[in-house]
Amino acid sequence: MSEHNYTTLTKFVLLGITDSLFAQVPLFGLFLLIYIFTLVGNIGIMVLVWAVPSLHTPMYFFLTHFSFTDICYSTVISPKMLADLLSENKTISFAGCVMQFHGFVFFATAECHLLAVMAYDRYVAIRNPLLHVVVISRRICKQLVAASYVVAFLSAIVYTVCTFGGSFCGPNQIDHFFCDASPVLKLVCSDTHSSEIVIFITVAINAVGTGVVILLSYICILHTVLRMHSSGSRSRAFNTCASHLMAISLFYGTIFFMYLQPASSHGSLDKVASVFYTLVTPMLNPLIYSLRNKEVKDALVKSRRKVLSHW
Repeated sequence: MSEHNYTTLTKFVLLGITDSLFAQVPLFGLFLLIYIFTLVGNIGIMVLVWAVPSLHTPMYFFLTHFSFTDICYSTVISPKMLADLLSENKTISFAGCVMQFHGFVFFATAECHLLAVMAYDRYVAIRNPLLHVVVISRRICKQLVAASYVVAFLSAIVYTVCTFGGSFCGPNQIDHFFCDASPVLKLVCSDTHSSEIVIFITVAINAVGTGVVILLSYICILHTVLRMHSSGSRSRAFNTCASHLMAISLFYGTIFFMYLQPASSHGSLDKVASVFYTLVTPMLNPLIYSLRNKEVKDALVKSRRKVLSHW
């Protein structure tokens, strides 16, 4: 039997963000700070929602899961990337590469679906505020979140099989700082055309499908807001929607750039785009989705007072 029918590689070498020794230490410091802010911000949001009864609403239930996925998919990438910046040994086992890719895709896809769920929840809250808790009940919240995770897990299996299901019998250097689809597929000896098509279709179904839900939800929100009589209410709604759309645009823009193009079209900008959606976006989300929100600010002030009163 030909050895080319089987995977012969046992490990990969991650070439990283840069091969410049002078840049690696400053980048380590920068990315470590970003990762710490990501953990502190998102864990802080989860603890705050859990601790403050006034935040026990559908919006913040979804937000805790959104923060959880931010933490997870950033953690799948960041620790290994940080270690590689200070290490000469930048290898990762074949199994480790598969697990990293699957974990990243799982949590990133779950985030796409959670963004769609959150957009729909905002539409219901603005369109029918009195019926909001009835339409988006606790049971419905759990079902929507569970469905997001199930679809994300199944999609991640498809991505992973398509990416690592071919024959690796030649080079083992991945020109990236983590195991991503396009640089891995470049190392496959067998034909990857069908795998690329399946990946493209799956990404399109998840990203474009959830993107359409988000777009329609915000169009309906805009229509509802423009019919409001109170200028104060319109202003608050516009501010909230603008910040949410900024985060959505950053996340989806880089996702579309990275995954809705053929592997042969990928170039040097891929690493820059990847830094945005793996490191920067998870750090910014707590600021955009929560700290610009009056309810969260009030909850933070009350929690701070409560803590200080015990001292």
